Amino acid sequence: MALKEIAYDRTRAVEYAREWAYRRNPLFYDFSEIGGDCTNYASQCVYAGCKIMNFTPTYGWYYININDRAPAWTSVEYLYKFLTTNDNVGPYAIDVDVDMVEVGDLVQLRFLGKPVFGHTPVITKIDGEKVFDNIYVAAHSVDCDCRPLSTYNNVAQTRFLHILGARYKEI
Repeated sequence: MALKEIAYDRTRAVEYAREWAYRRNPLFYDFSEIGGDCTNYASQCVYAGCKIMNFTPTYGWYYININDRAPAWTSVEYLYKFLTTNDNVGPYAIDVDVDMVEVGDLVQLRFLGKPVFGHTPVITKIDGEKVFDNIYVAAHSVDCDCRPLSTYNNVAQTRFLHILGARYKEI
């Protein structure tokens, strides 16, 4: 079976992000009380933009329920690894500089004193030049929509994930 490419629907991803920024979609568990819900929410937004999951056990990117999901669906580091190395079914991305981001892309933050990245907001608006003051995000854990990226405190490192598209298997 050959893999086919589809475009990432950035409009749908952003619409989803805005719709659920301050609420929880009942189709997905809310991880706020057990480590944070940001990457779960970011995965939901990416899924809204591509509608394709990768059901590969352990190394895929999928959510069926709280007990049946891939680590990449809810973990910052695993999502990064999945998106940047995925050459199979599902969405894929590249790590880019700030000047290459678009709405619907993800930003991951590593905070001071933390050894790994720990937060995954979704870019919902870019207002002018692509600098931190002009990039606005939506996120869970500390719920927000249209929050300037520059307002996050104690950020040690930032990385941007530009979603290139998604693949599916033609039957």
